[in-house]
Amino acid sequence: MTIARQPPLASLAHLIERHALHYGHYTPIEGVLVSRFVSPTEPITTVMRPVYSVIMQGMKEAMIGSEMVRYRAGESLIAGVDLPVTSRILEASSDVPYLSISIEIDRAILLDLLQGETAPAAGTPPVALFDTSGFDPRLADPLARLLELIDYQEGIPVLAPLIRREIIWRLLQTPFASVLRQLAWPEGDVGRIGRATRWIRDNHAQPLRIADLAELVNMSAPSLHRHFRSITSVSPLQFQKHVRLHLARRRVLADEGIGVVAHDVGYDSLSQFNRDYRKLYGVSPSQDLAAVRYQAG
Repeated sequence: MTIARQPPLASLAHLIERHALHYGHYTPIEGVLVSRFVSPTEPITTVMRPVYSVIMQGMKEAMIGSEMVRYRAGESLIAGVDLPVTSRILEASSDVPYLSISIEIDRAILLDLLQGETAPAAGTPPVALFDTSGFDPRLADPLARLLELIDYQEGIPVLAPLIRREIIWRLLQTPFASVLRQLAWPEGDVGRIGRATRWIRDNHAQPLRIADLAELVNMSAPSLHRHFRSITSVSPLQFQKHVRLHLARRRVLADEGIGVVAHDVGYDSLSQFNRDYRKLYGVSPSQDLAAVRYQAG
């Protein structure tokens, strides 16, 4: 007997919706996120990691650096460096919810796949740090197989890295290859700023000393400042603030305690944390939490 299998795109959309309803945004597979919204949203600011994202239903608008992009069902986006992003859902309803999946780019896998390739010549101008394109249907099957692992979580440690490797390999056969290659070269400007943003992410609660960060990525302090702002659209200190507040908001909305969260992400002053939070999100931490509690009933 032959078992009928849904077409890959329908299967992927079904899996995204089912797991988003059960788990919310963050799945049990690290770096794999799903989204479902039944109405348009207000703009929200986050920090986007290097990521590949696909919209299956609905439409989204994102301000990435100084550029505004819109992408809708059947389109995908790739970002090749950590970037502050202000985004909102434009099209979503209870009948046709917004559905998307995002996969953080595993740089170790990318570097391994590109072993043996020649680095760009010195002075080669960088390509765009992000790009949008139509969704390559050949990616539907590996993306669906990745989400299917959530139902059989004992297979995640072994199979998820293999499927993610397949996804990155397939992306290297698409127009997104140039963005990924730029991310991979460690001594290019993008590679160095990528190391700087990763260090800030991993050490967000520590004081940020520009001279030490510049030495870490083998740049002068003025060059670091110039390239950091050119690539991310913000200064290193502003980027650190975005990272701190992005991480803090997740924990505030999980009701972990505003004072504890502020201290943990690196704030010595609760009043300064409240001011920065309100400036970025438009409401205070307590107002943000109260709204979530109200929506939850």
